[in-house]
Amino acid sequence: MTGVVEEIFDLFARFGGGEYGEALSLERHMLQSAAMARSLGASNAVVVAALLHDVGYFLVPDSANAIAEGRDIGHEALGAAWLSQAFGTDVTAPIALHVQAKRYLCGVEPDYFAGLSKASRLSLALQGGVMRADEAERFASDPAFEAALLLRRCDDRGKDLAAATPALEDFRQLLVATLRR
Repeated sequence: MTGVVEEIFDLFARFGGGEYGEALSLERHMLQSAAMARSLGASNAVVVAALLHDVGYFLVPDSANAIAEGRDIGHEALGAAWLSQAFGTDVTAPIALHVQAKRYLCGVEPDYFAGLSKASRLSLALQGGVMRADEAERFASDPAFEAALLLRRCDDRGKDLAAATPALEDFRQLLVATLRR
């Protein structure tokens, strides 16, 4: 199973420097998101989810062009599905739901949308827009709801150009520890 950890490191090495509509690389964003989750006292599974939440972009060779062209590739579903080969739903469900969490928060928190980055605002429309009340009610009943919201908030805050970014190696043991046994 630890082979998947090596695959993750390889994906970061090959594609982590790529862009995704923000001013910093995917790797820095994902590492900052994980560091934020850890600083907030999140469970190990949520820290790993924060680290890997955008791995779906690494799995689509043309993802940077898709983003630039305004095409949604469903990175959250792709990443969660790929990661499910080695991680449990405590890691993969928040990843699968982090886009829905953005839609939810836009619908229930009046100031949330204004705090989104420009790229997140643009992608919102492609990802289904603001959740309707019936969708929000269903989403709030999902067992991974709280973890998805926490991941989303770490995702939003993991876009600081001036922030110190930990190394991927700092998370190796945590990745191994959260593998499904």
